[in-house]
Amino acid sequence: MRRLFIVIGLGFLGAFLHPVKSQENDSTLLYKRKVLESAEVDFLMSYYTQDGTHSAVGGGIGTENLTDGTPTLVVRVPLNADDVLTFDVGISAYTSASSSNINPFNSTGASAEGEDDDDYYQSVSEGSPTGSPWIASSGASQSDVLAAGHVSYAHQSDNRNFVWGVNADVSNEYDYTSIGFGGQIAQLFNDKNTEIGLKAQVYLDTWRPIYPTELHEYDRYGISFLNQGYFNGVDVLNQEGTITTLYNPSSFRSFSSSGRNSYSMSLSFSQILSKRLQASVFFDVIRQDGLLSTPYHRIYFSDRENYYIGNASDISKYTSVDNRGVYQLADDVEQMPGTRLKTPFGARVNYYISNTFVLRSYYRYYLDDWGMDAHTVEVELPVKVFRGFTVSPAFRYYSQTAVDYFAGYEEHLSSQQYYTSDYDLSVFHSSQYSIGVRYSDIFTRMHLSHLGLKNIWSKFSHYDRSDGLSANIISFGVKFVLDN
Repeated sequence: MRRLFIVIGLGFLGAFLHPVKSQENDSTLLYKRKVLESAEVDFLMSYYTQDGTHSAVGGGIGTENLTDGTPTLVVRVPLNADDVLTFDVGISAYTSASSSNINPFNSTGASAEGEDDDDYYQSVSEGSPTGSPWIASSGASQSDVLAAGHVSYAHQSDNRNFVWGVNADVSNEYDYTSIGFGGQIAQLFNDKNTEIGLKAQVYLDTWRPIYPTELHEYDRYGISFLNQGYFNGVDVLNQEGTITTLYNPSSFRSFSSSGRNSYSMSLSFSQILSKRLQASVFFDVIRQDGLLSTPYHRIYFSDRENYYIGNASDISKYTSVDNRGVYQLADDVEQMPGTRLKTPFGARVNYYISNTFVLRSYYRYYLDDWGMDAHTVEVELPVKVFRGFTVSPAFRYYSQTAVDYFAGYEEHLSSQQYYTSDYDLSVFHSSQYSIGVRYSDIFTRMHLSHLGLKNIWSKFSHYDRSDGLSANIISFGVKFVLDN
């Protein structure tokens, strides 16, 4: 609970760093420029698509096809010369072939008894169910919408050398709710050439755990689940394709806790070194505790027999995309430690080459106590093509080691305490190529009713990962200024 008082502590620190100015000093302020002259409105939109072959829902194999559209509205309102209030609301609407296979059997699947009102385990028509990690199921878990809201308040001192602010966040989707709050301060020195900043953030999140269908039914009915509920009358097959009643995922236990809390603190230092060169460094500390496992990520143990539902003829080609009709039943779900400490730090260097070119560079080193370390390098070269119009090519390279608890499909042992087959936590490297275009009009000559166009931009990025995952994202934004 001590961490919940971080924001209160920032308030006291702000009072210490920002003493009250004398009336004599105030009387010399003949004119004070507003922090924000007029209200601003941003309309943002992004569309993301990816594909890969290492679904965590499938225990490390299967399609990772996903699409995600994210419209967002941001409104910044000047309350007076010193204070700005910002509202940010948006949704993320996605379809995911991977998460659809939380319940992979509903293309022709078995009939439930109707007692379970959880839509993620809806019943379907009678028949012999089939599924495949390489085919998206049509169940409720195939798509979802995340709604998020953010509000922040920022205040600047009369001389603009001190800034403090607070914020609050909330987001919700089918199985997860997040509530966050935080604060920040920044002090400028040396004619605003030097800046020191401190930020703190707390997120108090809650899972509503969803488990793979077979484990959900096992948790509900116990060892007799194959004769009840969703799988009543459904044949379970062994590795040879013979009908069996021996499937018993005894390692599985539903999670007793559903909370996940995150606490972060960030310290930054920025310095203008010359008319052309600016540099900054940062150091973050992030601690998480609670349910850090994802409840619907399947695990398959190498020292347990394999069991399936579907077409026996597809078992021999289970790990191939040619498998169109059989799905392997899980031994357990991902199990991870209840705490995680992350300590990234890095630097930015921006160099003004000429009126046409600016070089922006970024480096970050990441380390955590799960055994992962990572490096990120990014370079961007904005080019001013003509007045108000800029083209910005960029390249980003990333590499990481695996966490101590990662292994691929059927590579874990049932005797282990922690295990995951999520390839986001594996060893890999990635490259991202981007191109962005921006048009800015400081005079807002173009208008839409009472809104003047300040800038409009678009960016396209292509991402490739060494484990086969690839993605594309296109983003678009337009900023308007409200006429006074």
